[in-house]
Amino acid sequence: MHRSNTKIVKIGDKVIGGGNPVLIQSMTNTRTEDVEATVAQILRLEKAGCEIIRCTVPTYEAAQALSEIKKQIHIPLVADIHFDYKMAVAAIENGADKIRINPGNIGSREKVAAVVDAAKERDIPIRVGVNSGSLEKELVEKYHGVTAEGIVESALDKVGIIEDLGYDNMVISIKSSDVMMCVRAHEILAKKTNYPLHVGITESGTVQSGNIKSAVGLGIILYQGIGDTIRVSLTGDPVEEIKSAKLILRTLGLRKGGIEVVSCPTCGRTRIDLIGLANQVEAMVADIPLDIKVAVMGCAVNGPGEAKEADIGIAGGLGEGLLIKKGEIVKKVPEDKLLETLREELLNWDRE
Repeated sequence: MHRSNTKIVKIGDKVIGGGNPVLIQSMTNTRTEDVEATVAQILRLEKAGCEIIRCTVPTYEAAQALSEIKKQIHIPLVADIHFDYKMAVAAIENGADKIRINPGNIGSREKVAAVVDAAKERDIPIRVGVNSGSLEKELVEKYHGVTAEGIVESALDKVGIIEDLGYDNMVISIKSSDVMMCVRAHEILAKKTNYPLHVGITESGTVQSGNIKSAVGLGIILYQGIGDTIRVSLTGDPVEEIKSAKLILRTLGLRKGGIEVVSCPTCGRTRIDLIGLANQVEAMVADIPLDIKVAVMGCAVNGPGEAKEADIGIAGGLGEGLLIKKGEIVKKVPEDKLLETLREELLNWDRE
């Protein structure tokens, strides 16, 4: 199954599946009941490039807050429900654009039916989420442990319950913190269903380990044409999740836009604080909407040659640096002026 074969699903004003671009999701970590803090975080996430946002709805107060939050944000809002079907119904009534449930945690068929009826009435999608951590005992016994096959069977079983209730506006998400098990489960699931898939590596950890696990897992899955929305789960500021997701998609060639910063590893020839400079450049270009490559090089020996691949670059020397365009040295500037010279060039880029 490739993305182009998946069913098209609408989430608010966004469309996923059917070959549409992979969208980036994140989740707020504020108290949903605190409308002001939640809205402030969502607006920061929007600015960073988040396209769909999920909020947890553990209480009626949180469900009611959704309608206030929605008035102040510009991206679709997904309500995350854990156990109480009444919260799902309340979230739908308060305007959630999609709900995420694990029907296995919701309880009886009647309770699931109440949620499906509410979703059906407003035609909002249900994301069926299954986590390796909460796999049913029977499946763990059947497959002798938690396995990719067991996760897929559990997910399809839940999807079947909702289909039996006469609804097929669904997105599936299966998650495991074991990266390769997660990959395998997606490969199996993609052959068995054409519902769009939300892909993420769960509980992936701190910013560094979470980024690496997510990049490897999401990279392998997306490279096979599997996945319609993604989330990089990190323990930290959710804005970091968006930066990482954008970089993963760009690295895979699944989206354009944004300046790519390449920099050389430091070596004994480096005479400037290259690590500090590369980080400063990366932070500085974050808000410049160009689709180009910027090189940050540590010395004048390899700098110009290695920067040939980039549209523009800087190379540091002793007390002074070079500005390079397409491999040609354009000018020499004092080291402390290197960063602002580069920014000036980038801000005037399209006028050239």
